[in-house]
Amino acid sequence: MMLMFVLFYGVLSIRAGDGFPNYKFDYMDEDLATFDYYKGADEFDERNGTEVCEACVPDLCPLARGCRAGLVKDSCGCCYECGNLEGQACDLGQRNVYYGLCGENLECQLERSEGVDGEDQEPQCVCLSHKILCGSDGQTYTNLCKFKEATFLNPGLKTTEGPCKTVPVIKVPPHNLVNVTGSSVAFLCEVFAFPMALVEWRKDGKEVVLPGDDPHISIQSRGGPQKYELSSWLQIEVASQMDSGTYRCIARNALGQVSATAILGVLPPDEMSAYLEQNKNAARDYDQSQDYERDYY
Repeated sequence: MMLMFVLFYGVLSIRAGDGFPNYKFDYMDEDLATFDYYKGADEFDERNGTEVCEACVPDLCPLARGCRAGLVKDSCGCCYECGNLEGQACDLGQRNVYYGLCGENLECQLERSEGVDGEDQEPQCVCLSHKILCGSDGQTYTNLCKFKEATFLNPGLKTTEGPCKTVPVIKVPPHNLVNVTGSSVAFLCEVFAFPMALVEWRKDGKEVVLPGDDPHISIQSRGGPQKYELSSWLQIEVASQMDSGTYRCIARNALGQVSATAILGVLPPDEMSAYLEQNKNAARDYDQSQDYERDYY
């Protein structure tokens, strides 16, 4: 009974606002209590390098699996681990410090341009070979590193230099457009092919190749953005309602042809305002109708 009274009295004797004692400082000084172990460990590693590594026993190293870019030494220089792939962040130089080292046929390079919000970009693995290759699977690989990645899943894959011969592929088709009378509009069509493709534009299924004799329509084409690609633009200046219709981008080479279409709508100012208002309301109604609690996975 006496013990219960002492405990009860001890609790009541704590003054309002005092709370229970903070034992964090009862047995350690303030610097030790606020020490960030993980940050300190990282700083220790940076200062002392491989001194934190234990004696190297290769027989105890884990087996690295699924290494599409080959093997590299780990941060202790003892065991092997997967090298980083093209486009992945990496450590400059020959020492594995934080991001890891690049795999075979790759080099860690630092982009000199600034990243988002003025921040410096991280160094990335860049392939040393930029030759385009044709695989025995009929796929064109932009460089040796991409081909090596593919051989990881298909060990029997062979290659020849140069892209695979192929029917044109429209990588970026023209998109539907709606604009007001008097405006300028443009369609873009990006095509990949080997041999290189010839690109034409036509309207409403007619056989007339644009621009024909129409002075307010122009066609511009140039190579790129990648090798064996062609970008073609159809531009209409001071568009009128007569320009409304379906426009077709046609790409052909000796192996065949492909096409893609887009619809242009040219509206007078009052109809354009109504169209914008209608689509704004439709977009808002669609957004409000979404069930954001739904699990889409």
